[in-house]
Amino acid sequence: MAFSDPQSITISAVTTPLPRVSTGANESEYSSSDGLIDLSASSSYGNRIRRVLRVDHSKITSDPFIPAQNRQVSMSNYMVFDIPTVGYTNAEVKAVYVGFNTLYTASTHALIDKLLGGES
Repeated sequence: MAFSDPQSITISAVTTPLPRVSTGANESEYSSSDGLIDLSASSSYGNRIRRVLRVDHSKITSDPFIPAQNRQVSMSNYMVFDIPTVGYTNAEVKAVYVGFNTLYTASTHALIDKLLGGES
């Protein structure tokens, strides 16, 4: 089952609609009209259950080696739930996520600032 259509994302105070562009078995993809932002959600099943929510972001920037030219660069950010097939309820998995989310969003995302600065 896919998320509602469209999804939207707010990056640097700009909200971008992401209409669904693809739906397959256990996966959906949503994309901005300019193709610079993609959101995907997927689940895979095997010895463990793996659920992934991913944002791929691209932008056009000046080439540091040839400043008069521009090039497209990209980055990704994603969250993975790696769950055993038995032993955890959805409520228990969500409780672990909420604790993790509270950890990295505390103090205006200070832990993320430190991580991006190379701390561990």
